[in-house]
Amino acid sequence: MLLSELQTKDIINVDNGEKIGFINDLEVDVTIGVVLALVVTTRAKWFGLFGEEEELLIRWSNIERIGADVILVKIPHMNRQFE
Repeated sequence: MLLSELQTKDIINVDNGEKIGFINDLEVDVTIGVVLALVVTTRAKWFGLFGEEEELLIRWSNIERIGADVILVKIPHMNRQFE
């Protein structure tokens, strides 16, 4: 699978059903050729306003499944408040 194919998939946290964002980049260990993490671009939410972007690092071990349209991740401590 190509990075460009991964970048079109929604990232969903299975713990709370939240759409996290899209893949911006990968963290790779080039010495052994292994993907360590996904770098995901998210939008900072503050009362639903302001579109500031943030980057979130999702470790490969947190990926539950890569599907045709979505990537399911399990991040139990991620609990952002939307007001």
